[in-house]
Amino acid sequence: MATNIGIGATVLGLQDLDKTKLTIAGGKGANLGELCRIEGIQVPDGFCITTGAFKKVIGGSVVVGELLDRLAVLGLEDRKMVNQLSSQIRKHIEDIVIPGDIEEGIIHFLDQFTGNAAFAIRSSATAEDLPTASFAGQQDTYLNITGQAEVLKHIVKCWASLFTERAVVYRIQNGFDHRKVQLAVVVQQMVFPEASGIMFTADPVTGNRKIVSIDAGFGLCEALVSGVVNADNYKVLQGKIIDKEISAKKVAFYASGNGGTTEQEVDPKLRESQTLTNDQILELEIIGRKIESYFGSPQDIEWCLSDGRFYIVQSRPITTLYPVPENSDPENHVYISVGHQQMMTDAMKPLGLSIWQLMAGRPMYKAGGRLFVDVFKELSFATGRERLLNAMGQHDPLIENALVTLVDRGDFIKPIQPEASNPVIPVLSANSQTENDPAIITELIADAEASIAGLKQDIQTRSGVDLFDFILQDLQQRKQSLLLPKKMAAIMAVVNASTWINKNMEEWLGEKGVADKLTQSVANNITSEMGLALLHVADVVRPYPDVIAFLQQVKNDSFLDELQGLQRGKQIRDAIYGYLNKYGMRCAGEIDITKPRWNENPAKLVPLILSNIKNIESGAGSRKFEEGLTEALERKRNLLDKLKQLPDGEQKAAEAEWMINQLRDFAGYREYPKYEIVNRLWVYKQALLKEASQLIKAGVITRVEDLHYLTFDEFREAVLTCNVDHELINKRKEEHQINEKLNPPRVITSDGEIITGSYKHDRLPAKAIAGLAVSAGTIEGRARVILSMEQADLQHGDILVTVFTDPSWTPLFVSIKGLVTEVGGLMTHGAVIAREYGLPGVVGVENATKLIQDGQRIRVNGTDGYVEIL
Repeated sequence: MATNIGIGATVLGLQDLDKTKLTIAGGKGANLGELCRIEGIQVPDGFCITTGAFKKVIGGSVVVGELLDRLAVLGLEDRKMVNQLSSQIRKHIEDIVIPGDIEEGIIHFLDQFTGNAAFAIRSSATAEDLPTASFAGQQDTYLNITGQAEVLKHIVKCWASLFTERAVVYRIQNGFDHRKVQLAVVVQQMVFPEASGIMFTADPVTGNRKIVSIDAGFGLCEALVSGVVNADNYKVLQGKIIDKEISAKKVAFYASGNGGTTEQEVDPKLRESQTLTNDQILELEIIGRKIESYFGSPQDIEWCLSDGRFYIVQSRPITTLYPVPENSDPENHVYISVGHQQMMTDAMKPLGLSIWQLMAGRPMYKAGGRLFVDVFKELSFATGRERLLNAMGQHDPLIENALVTLVDRGDFIKPIQPEASNPVIPVLSANSQTENDPAIITELIADAEASIAGLKQDIQTRSGVDLFDFILQDLQQRKQSLLLPKKMAAIMAVVNASTWINKNMEEWLGEKGVADKLTQSVANNITSEMGLALLHVADVVRPYPDVIAFLQQVKNDSFLDELQGLQRGKQIRDAIYGYLNKYGMRCAGEIDITKPRWNENPAKLVPLILSNIKNIESGAGSRKFEEGLTEALERKRNLLDKLKQLPDGEQKAAEAEWMINQLRDFAGYREYPKYEIVNRLWVYKQALLKEASQLIKAGVITRVEDLHYLTFDEFREAVLTCNVDHELINKRKEEHQINEKLNPPRVITSDGEIITGSYKHDRLPAKAIAGLAVSAGTIEGRARVILSMEQADLQHGDILVTVFTDPSWTPLFVSIKGLVTEVGGLMTHGAVIAREYGLPGVVGVENATKLIQDGQRIRVNGTDGYVEIL
């Protein structure tokens, strides 16, 4: 349908629309315009009343403007007022008369249809059907509208529907400004289908990009979309129907002779029948793939079937799919999440991603601001598969279970091969007595400290491009040191000893989780020492009420200088600086170099210090360690005494004692490699900040944070050329905001299929939430659901419930008596520190922060691995 040029930009034919017209046609209108350009795709004819008309009509209303001002300051907690204002805005809009020039343009297009034509009138918002958010269903649709007066009336109703309560609340949730969202209206000739439905060109449940999922029902699609009627579901894989679910279809909606729609009972003979024939299902798959190819991303497509022809009435991007890791290799791949193993599932910025990739011992692939490792080859070999599954069982059993699920399916992994090409990880065993020597740990730590000291000295002489080359060389050397046999052996010693102790003590004595209590107060645990050290800082502050009062008012990082003006202020300042000198390179999400360290943002420590003063008694740091040590050694003596009473008791006790000694000698080192890595990152960052300051002086950038959105190589190029791509930086800022909202999967295939795992508990209490037992014991208390350290307001005896913990959370552990996390495994940070401090802990509890409400009383069973809401 051709445009009437004389009516301006307020009414346009669908053929005149494309993706460049998003701001005037809205998401639905722009996408329909693109669909009209795809050869072989049938789109019902129609036109669009643009946002220009909406602005002219609504923008000129003083009353609506005043109501929008009041609406703009409301949040989700103001639902009653949101409802009232939304209703007032809708009523005012519905009373507005369409200006004559706009009405003339609409009638011009209507006159091109036959006099008895019926229309579908749909809202099309500018914040709708975007790659990052789908506002589908938030505004209204009207079907089978006949007559010019009714069409005009329902166009106004569509305008008003921008302010339904559901639409307003959705915008508040997604951070969209009500004034910036404009509404166009699409008017299309009505198609009267015998069947209709929705087609996803990627499985919306699993994310598999190779599977097309089709929902189909009799009559109009709108009833199916709204969930009023049941639908068949067909799944198609590369021209083959692989699954069908035929629903009982009791009712369907059809166009009414008087306009609008009506509900009708489905002929009993058809209720259990297949809505579409197999040939029609396969034809739809071809149509879907053609549309997906045109738009360049998986699509959510509304279709209808009339007189044997498929019509497409909408196509929008599927916004709920997690992106597939970037890899140009077309072969099958199985990606596991690095973040779930590193206890940091938040989105990272490009600089942080690239440096972690350079540091890694194997290739890592980006997706959604996170990193993934391809383990397809390991899964294809017998020895590689066994090692991988054993390692994941320690890191995150839900990853292990997901991989087992995928392997057992047999449809993605190649047949298992007899040998693996991967190196065997060295381990210590009960027979390698000469290696069970604490001096190994002393030597490893001394080597690391010497390496860091050398790095700090050498990097001082570097600048410009030479600095980047130096850091790159150091990263490569660091990568090699990760695989040193002695270092790997020390880490695996803990795993082997812990597994041996738990298995045999349960078999010989019937006691579960024995190793957990034996790792309390071990030597050389840099992370647990960090938590206790902050207790010592609190003890320095505790005697001085004026300093406590001052700290309670701290708003920024200048407080350390201001402290000197207070009594004992210098002493307290020195204590805090002493803490920062050893631990100030840490922070939440510390694997991302762009995250501000405690050294950069020391005010973040103030609430933790005040919490320690409030909740913990003086001298608790030393006392906690001594109490844990006494308990662990007493536990060891009791076990050995019990073992000696058994048949072959002396031999069993001797083996157990050796393993317990090995566990205690090596357990503390488990946290040190991460500390060493974060130390290096801080040295790199300080040097890179100097280069950033030079770029600011040269006027290349205005904020250091802009460089966070460049990769390491791009940062180097910026220093070399004194130039940056600001458009690229802005684009990546927008991408990062999108990535922050994504929920990363533990396991995803190159087909985009997300594989999930689950826990298998023999006896789980009714309504208990399953997880992984990582620190034995059972405790009851108040749940504190905390999503970031800044929100922490703990009282002594609370149970911490969060998504994940990294070492920066350790200072909170001294105040709690139990731990529940959504992410984690036996050897991850939260588990190690929970055992060190003797806190019952359950990790890997899916959706714990949603299922458990802040303040609820819960019971944590860290021996059997579950949480009960009391």
